[in-house]
Amino acid sequence: MITHALLTDMYQFTMMQGLFAQNKHRTRCVFDRFYRTNPFQGAYTVVAGLEQVIEYVKGLRFSEEDITYLRQTGVFTEEFLEYLTTFRFTGTIYAAPEGSVVFPGEVLLRVETAKDEAILMETALSMFLNHESLIATKARRIRSVIGKDGVAEFGMRRAQGVSAAVQGARAAFIGGFDSTSDVYSAALYGMRPVGTMAHSWVMSFPTEIDAFRAYADQYADNLVFLVDTYNTLHKGVPAAIQVFQEIRERRGGTMPSVYGIRLDSGDLAYLSIEARKMLDEAGFPEALIFATNDLDEYKIADLKQQGAAITAWGVGTKLITADETPALGGVYKLAGQWEGDTFMPAMKFSDNIEKVTNPGKKKVLRFINVRNNKLIGDLICLDYETVDSTQDYVFKNPLHPWKQTVLKANTFRVQELLVPIFVDGELVYDVPTLAQVKAYGEEQIQLLWPEFLRLRRAPEVKVNISEELHQLKSKLLLEKVGDPS
Repeated sequence: MITHALLTDMYQFTMMQGLFAQNKHRTRCVFDRFYRTNPFQGAYTVVAGLEQVIEYVKGLRFSEEDITYLRQTGVFTEEFLEYLTTFRFTGTIYAAPEGSVVFPGEVLLRVETAKDEAILMETALSMFLNHESLIATKARRIRSVIGKDGVAEFGMRRAQGVSAAVQGARAAFIGGFDSTSDVYSAALYGMRPVGTMAHSWVMSFPTEIDAFRAYADQYADNLVFLVDTYNTLHKGVPAAIQVFQEIRERRGGTMPSVYGIRLDSGDLAYLSIEARKMLDEAGFPEALIFATNDLDEYKIADLKQQGAAITAWGVGTKLITADETPALGGVYKLAGQWEGDTFMPAMKFSDNIEKVTNPGKKKVLRFINVRNNKLIGDLICLDYETVDSTQDYVFKNPLHPWKQTVLKANTFRVQELLVPIFVDGELVYDVPTLAQVKAYGEEQIQLLWPEFLRLRRAPEVKVNISEELHQLKSKLLLEKVGDPS
């Protein structure tokens, strides 16, 4: 059986073998995963995909079929392939929990392990975290404009493959969605499956009212009729109202807990407003109006502004394909390695300033105002640094010292963003349920002031580096500049 140990790029294997030949493959090192730019021109990203990372790392070993395939490439020595037969992850991983709200440049996952292990894992870790974080962020943006309305993920048929659909539905839930049309994902992750009817159902009967009656006979407690097959306001909505009246009469004046109509085309603002009037006049003020049709955060915001009477939403294509930002630019860089007992910080140099990395073994401290529970900002610092919240603290960026905020003692609290996931190869993290992850995500988004939720031109959240990290970075930069080679 081919395993996920092969779920990587070919150059990871060639580098591993090269290090093996030089007897450098077990050099202990630190790699950081972070991203440089927020997706969708927003102010934040929502972390998702950690559960997949955990499952991948737990099962990271090579099967006989894996080894046979690698042998057939003709690239690898028998000594290296023999070594792979006992390969396991032996290191330590710290990560930001799923649902965390995070920002560019922050360490979101720190891997401390042998270099060959760290190299092999790069591609898979990046794939899991980049994709799911992207979808969770898109979902959160959509939820931020929907407010308390219901919202369902409807993207499976437009997803770019099975894994994109399945993990995308999960990520959407982390980002604040209520349910999914994807039955497989719902069963796998314990989400609520939802659905109404397609136009083909309506067209399978002589008239819309026949279609609605047949549906009501089978699903009396969950009635949402698709009303735009022929003429929404002149045929579809009146037919739905007539069937609702028949149901109410049969039930002695009561209605199901969930009932309403679905709009899937046309001017959704106008149609929903007019349909709302018709439903209210017929005595069905609690009937929901469910809207679909290529929705995203911008179209929903426009519909809200126009006074649309929509109370529930189904979002598919624009969510599951991460429309507008097709990929999250998460990267994975070496931050240091041990030479004997000495840790040597490392950093990537580049002519592009934004690609120069932060060296050393790092963590992220989050500063929160205790009065209103809002985020003050984050600090990227070396792993041994601490901040005492019982003392005054100057929150600043060493590159821009005039931009500083004096935080008075006991007015703020400090939290570490990264938590231990694996220690010495053993899973130490109590993996939360998906419902717990979603609840944590709701708490995290409340840390942000409303201006950071803007769809366009949102301000940047303050992310500073510590003075000690700045000094280390400056020292390495000067050493590089002063190197005549």
